[in-house]
Amino acid sequence: MVHCPEPDALTTHVRSFAQMLTERQGERLPQWLDAVRRDDLPSLHTLAAGIERDRDAVIAGLTLPWNSGIVEGHVNRIKMLKRQMFGRAGFALLRKRALLAS
Repeated sequence: MVHCPEPDALTTHVRSFAQMLTERQGERLPQWLDAVRRDDLPSLHTLAAGIERDRDAVIAGLTLPWNSGIVEGHVNRIKMLKRQMFGRAGFALLRKRALLAS
């Protein structure tokens, strides 16, 4: 059986990143970025460049236990209410529905 090295390398990098994410190992990010740059995977190079632009924030996000998940959930719920009511009613009714739905 013939193996293609690109998908194997991609799988390794994705699994390694997933492990960093689930186990909160942000301190491993610099080594992960170096490993990605050594392989010929242009799509991952683009991802690595984006991560590098905000490296400290990504490391904090991969390391610290805090997140904005609850806030994002509320924002998503309000946007859904807004989409449901588009063109039907004004802000007063939207406000009432948002307050009653919480």
